[in-house]
Amino acid sequence: MKIHQLTFNSKIELSDFLKQFDPASADLFFVFADKSYFQDDQLNAEIQSAFKKAIVAGCSTSGEIAGSKFTEGSFVITSVKLEKTRIKKCCYKLKDVSESYVAGEMLARELQSEDLKHVFILSDGIDVNGTRLIEGVNSVYDQKINVSGGLAGDNAAFKKTFVADMENHFVSNCISAFGFYGDSIQTGSASFGGWNSFGIDRLVTKSKENIVYEIDGQPALELYKSYLGDMSKDLPGSALFFPLEMRESENSEALVRTVLGASEQENSLTFAGNIPEGSSVRLMKTNVNRVIDGAGKASSLLNEGLAADAQLVIMVSCVGRKLVLKQLTQDEVEAVTDNFNQHSFFTGFYSNGEISKAQFQKECSLHNQTMTITALSEI
Repeated sequence: MKIHQLTFNSKIELSDFLKQFDPASADLFFVFADKSYFQDDQLNAEIQSAFKKAIVAGCSTSGEIAGSKFTEGSFVITSVKLEKTRIKKCCYKLKDVSESYVAGEMLARELQSEDLKHVFILSDGIDVNGTRLIEGVNSVYDQKINVSGGLAGDNAAFKKTFVADMENHFVSNCISAFGFYGDSIQTGSASFGGWNSFGIDRLVTKSKENIVYEIDGQPALELYKSYLGDMSKDLPGSALFFPLEMRESENSEALVRTVLGASEQENSLTFAGNIPEGSSVRLMKTNVNRVIDGAGKASSLLNEGLAADAQLVIMVSCVGRKLVLKQLTQDEVEAVTDNFNQHSFFTGFYSNGEISKAQFQKECSLHNQTMTITALSEI
């Protein structure tokens, strides 16, 4: 596996590079960039034209990771030349959020093969039900197939995200999935949070998939606002500082859920993943040191399960972590990179949701407020 990485910090700089770009120089290109590059129609067309014959795994972000550095407002290209591994890309264009399960199932079936080893998913980060998407994927694969990835970001605006489609045009409402095939590819993934829960356990008394209407018989938005106080005027962005810890049952693994939207009319909250009726939830708050330590813990868990040194490490961390860490975001990235050898390459982005198995889970899940890491290597 040969890897090369470039970072561009202006549209002019990127445009000049695209004029002489050779898409045949690699088998796969990871592209993580600020949404402004894709909101520029002319530049988006130039990107599509330059990458037209390439396989691109890319999306808009809430911050980019290039090497061991955290950046913002940049366009990061990580090219990967594979020696023994086959790659396949497929996409699904969502017409409605209700298609999330079907999208996951269809993408998984399209990639299914006896020699499939890993699936990496990049999804629209707003108009998707991430829980249902992963349930669709899990309905097809057994636990031998590792699945990881993330939901695109848009700098915590929660309005519009972009994912590279089959023609490598960056568009909204798109989900892309990438299959890695063959005995030479070694992969692994891990996820960890590091947030503190507080207060009493509360019962979700009315919900529909990822929309919560009542908690303990009270309007969900009203109850949530009572916790946020003055910060409630900045919803949904301010909710990133106070996610929910959720357990579907007493013995189930705890998952973290982040608010994506709030409806004053229905007094409801929309989350990045499902929160079923009968679930137990607790509010969570920031502990900066634990968040950074959580990133290091994710990389330690990943390294424990790797059969070979990671050649490419892809980090997907929640935008909520960036907002609470602020200038310490670089420390989170370094907490990961310090656990790998000097020959590893690093890329990634800050997301609206993360896809991975958790510490004790057998199946893949949607996570919020975690650092999720995927490692790839050829042997």
